[in-house]
Amino acid sequence: MKTEKNIRKGFGLAGKIAMFCIGLVSLVLTSCESELEIQQSYPFTVETMPVPKELNRNETAEIRCELKSEGDFDGTVYTIRYFQYDGEGSLKLDNGLEFMPNDRYLLENRKFRLYYTSLCDEAQNFIVVVEDNWGNMTEMEFDFNDAGDEETGTVEDSLSVQEGGAL
Repeated sequence: MKTEKNIRKGFGLAGKIAMFCIGLVSLVLTSCESELEIQQSYPFTVETMPVPKELNRNETAEIRCELKSEGDFDGTVYTIRYFQYDGEGSLKLDNGLEFMPNDRYLLENRKFRLYYTSLCDEAQNFIVVVEDNWGNMTEMEFDFNDAGDEETGTVEDSLSVQEGGAL
């Protein structure tokens, strides 16, 4: 025959198990979200090889670039554009496409080469902007001094990379 003490002991164990199960179920239900989070936007940078500091008229500098992203999403599309604010020159992509200032062009490969040709005898400065369709962008500034002009001097850094918001 069960004593009162044994009955309370059995009820206490069953009660503890029931409370544990209720707690576990409530924890699972409150910690789950109904929507699955998929990250589409990843920050990225564009790394370049060193470029010459000086260019004469009609000389071309090759700028080797590689786009590096912290992640990869299949729907990400990258575009490239440039703006020349000092001097005169032309910029081409490795497939021969010549850029028009501030026009956007589809960047098909993560490794690409740009070819800048000087068309003047003075310092040339331009910005190249690479953007994705999620609002991320990387801006690169290039400064070339004319090699034939003694007064121009040299530039300490021929390339500076900045990341930030939209232009």
